[in-house]
Amino acid sequence: MAYILAIAGSPAHPSRTYSILEYATKILQQEGFQTDIISVRDLPPEDLTFGRYDSPALEPSKALLQKADGVIVATPIYKASYTGVLKAFLDLLPQRALSGKVVLPIATGGTLAHLLAIEYALKPVLSELRARHLLGGVYAVDKQLQIQPDGSLQIDEEIDQRLKDALHEFVQSVKNFQPVAQELARAS
Repeated sequence: MAYILAIAGSPAHPSRTYSILEYATKILQQEGFQTDIISVRDLPPEDLTFGRYDSPALEPSKALLQKADGVIVATPIYKASYTGVLKAFLDLLPQRALSGKVVLPIATGGTLAHLLAIEYALKPVLSELRARHLLGGVYAVDKQLQIQPDGSLQIDEEIDQRLKDALHEFVQSVKNFQPVAQELARAS
């Protein structure tokens, strides 16, 4: 069974970013995938701030990432870029942390003005971590994702369809890429 790790880059909780990841992982579980979500806001702030690469508190997250076949990285967009807490976490990962993994970026933002932040801010960093099978991504405007009083997420029909289409491509890519990645691992 393929394993998917979702990384939530929001400094706030609850958040639309975390909620869309929960929604996405439920869809992936229905497809037979095992999933986990890491919320970087729950990692020790002093380890992130002081760049403690060798922090024992980061080892469980790094281990989950290492075993993942696919990774979803989700972040709110502030000031035309992903969050600082996500950047601090990504900076502490090994150089090849995303090698051999299918990666789907998801971003949320206040307006369409930040739509290209996935392409020009997030994807270059993911590529630097050796993400070579990097999918297009999904950007949702805040008004398309409404957290209800009971904590559930109400998703606009248009973004729901785009997310489901992206997850379908993600599922197919992970299924197709998994045998290749396993063969490469055996060869090395």
